[in-house]
Amino acid sequence: MDISLMGLDTPLFLHNLHHILNAANDSDIKTSSSNNNSNVGEPGRAYVRDARAMAATPADVKEYPNSYVFIIDMPGLKSGDIKVQVEDENVLVISGERKRENEQGKEGVKYVRMERRIGKFMRKFSLPENADTDKISAVSQDGVLTVTVEKLPPPQPKKPKTIQVQIA
Repeated sequence: MDISLMGLDTPLFLHNLHHILNAANDSDIKTSSSNNNSNVGEPGRAYVRDARAMAATPADVKEYPNSYVFIIDMPGLKSGDIKVQVEDENVLVISGERKRENEQGKEGVKYVRMERRIGKFMRKFSLPENADTDKISAVSQDGVLTVTVEKLPPPQPKKPKTIQVQIA
């Protein structure tokens, strides 16, 4: 069923739903962390934080003949706030954190509305076998991070080998 037909795709509804889900997750984390017994089967705080960060970090992925390109919007972040790594030899991890502006010392300043996302962000991508993890570049320009992963050249077909037949 298409949620746009039901009016459930409006920004106000989606914002409120996201806020409700975050509040429910926060209370679950506080409840589970206050219990002294081990919560087998429940996700830990770091897992929940990482899952939220991944869900809130949209990305575009393009494939070119010689490379893969990952494009992620990161407005307001400096290149030092962004980390690009390769884990387990084929997992591209892009992470970082956006912090709230420090308003201390500025008298009379208060937030009237806060909508810009702050906190940790992360995305993980499994790279295909033909990705050359030694040739990865990352460029941040105008709030957009572009990570390029070069492809390995295709294997050359083996040429037939001619064997000289000798007379016995």
